[in-house]
Amino acid sequence: MSVLTRSSALFLVSAMAVAGSGCRPTDTAAPQQAPPRVTVSHPEVREIVEEDEYTGWLAASATVDVRSRVRGPIKAIHFHDGDLVSKDQLLFEIDPDPFLVQVQQSEAQARALEAQKAAAQKDVARFQELVKTGGASRQQLEKAEADALSYDAQIAAKQEDIKGHQLNLGYCRITAAIAGRIGRAQLTEGNLVNAGGSDPVLTTIVAVDPISLYFNVDERSLQRYQKSRLKTGEKAQVKPLREEKAAFRFALDSDEGFPHTGLLDFANNKVDSATGTIELRGTVENDQRRFIAGSRVRVRLPIGEPAAAMLVRDSAIQMDQDAKYLLVLGEGNKVLRREVKVGRLLDDGMRVVLPSPDPNERIKPEDWVITLGLQRARVGYPVEPLDAEGKPAGTPAS
Repeated sequence: MSVLTRSSALFLVSAMAVAGSGCRPTDTAAPQQAPPRVTVSHPEVREIVEEDEYTGWLAASATVDVRSRVRGPIKAIHFHDGDLVSKDQLLFEIDPDPFLVQVQQSEAQARALEAQKAAAQKDVARFQELVKTGGASRQQLEKAEADALSYDAQIAAKQEDIKGHQLNLGYCRITAAIAGRIGRAQLTEGNLVNAGGSDPVLTTIVAVDPISLYFNVDERSLQRYQKSRLKTGEKAQVKPLREEKAAFRFALDSDEGFPHTGLLDFANNKVDSATGTIELRGTVENDQRRFIAGSRVRVRLPIGEPAAAMLVRDSAIQMDQDAKYLLVLGEGNKVLRREVKVGRLLDDGMRVVLPSPDPNERIKPEDWVITLGLQRARVGYPVEPLDAEGKPAGTPAS
């Protein structure tokens, strides 16, 4: 063995001896991690009414097709397309001259008949005197009396003709039958308008306040709704909707929640056998002119009376393949899993939690439910609970 090799071996042995004779580090336990922080809150107990949600649409409470009742050219139009018009407001004028001429002619003919009647009455008076002296026969007198009565009938008929011509003259002024929003004029000034079966629609008016809301309810929901409305008693009957004035809520597509209300006033008289639904109608005030006929809406119809319900934040509800559950605090702030059945989601983000058949699994008002930090919470392990303001909360550690 060479000198270099022996030196290397001696160095390695010396190093191992030194390492073996050195002081061993003392064993220390790993630092214990603090429980993760989570936000908790108590469930909320609130009086709510069970509601069913439907899709509906708005419709005008009244619609009028404006037509001419006389034939003639349009002389003037007294509105702008899309205006809000009031009842009896002048809309169109038809040239009145031909009808004015007819009135004047009939009045002149009536005056002529009046003059002939006066002459006939004088003949009757003269024949009455002549009959007394034998200067005229009874037959002549009767004929004179018949002529006078004939003029009475002709005058009465002519007066009716005058009324008819005056009506036509009045029809030259076409007015609004209802208040509402008017559409565009289908014919302009100068166009000839025909009256009768082929008369065109000049424009359309739709009522805007109030406005109607229609939606269809399935047969099962209808039966539930009728049962909730049925009063106790042997002769109990469901009252018509217009008498009950049942309220409902609805929303436009652009609304958050259901901020608008209306009153039910009509239900169709039969269920559609093809769809299994029945049509309901409500009335909605529209004084701000916000609602437009034809718009789609979402409707919520209350079922039954208000009842107490347990509510939790919808974001606190977890779900796996089997069920939905909540994470709550147990003794020592340890995380427990509680399976729940949920109801509908309220507008403010709270979710109804239905009572569990197992009393041990029921959520109680005094429970602490984890609402934030759910990803840091592990079932069976403790957490550090804080309330919404960041202050300590939860159950005391055991």
